[in-house]
Order: sequence, then C-alpha cells, then structure tokens
Amino acid sequence: MELTTAPPTTKAPAVWFTGDVWFDVIAAPPAPSRLRVNLVRFAPGARTFWHSHAVGQSLRVTQGVARVGTRDGSETTWAEAVTHEEAGR
Repeated sequence: MELTTAPPTTKAPAVWFTGDVWFDVIAAPPAPSRLRVNLVRFAPGARTFWHSHAVGQSLRVTQGVARVGTRDGSETTWAEAVTHEEAGR
C-alpha cells in the first residue's frame, strides 16, 4: 500500500471557466492512463466553457443543475464561454 497526501484545492483557471470554480484531484494516475477524477465545485452563476473529451466524460452532479451538451473531438478541446442564454437565464 502506498500512502499519499491529497494535493490542495485549486482555483480553476479563468481560461476554462467563468466565475469562481475550485477543484480537488481525486485520481490522476501516470501515463499511459487517461483517467482523471476531480471534485469540482462551482460558485453560484459560475460555468465551464464549452469543451469536449476524446474518450468521453462521466459527470455525477450532487447539487445544483448541470446542462450537458455533446460535441465531437479528438482531445480535450476548449471552446468559447457559455452565454447567459445558453445557461438558461
């Protein structure tokens, strides 16, 4: 068994999110694994930019509302910010 310490909570980069977003890395094994598990918390009104994941993504929403769209892509590709209209305001 290997004991590791959890990395600190990180403020998400503004180039991927609007508003205040924080994440904790739960699992990020070394390559060639592409697995990544994060706990992500959004402040009220915060949103992620549109993006796609090459091998898909699973979301477990425990609070609030998530709106999920689908877009094709070969890698994690970041696009434009989600507008207020797209967020359902």
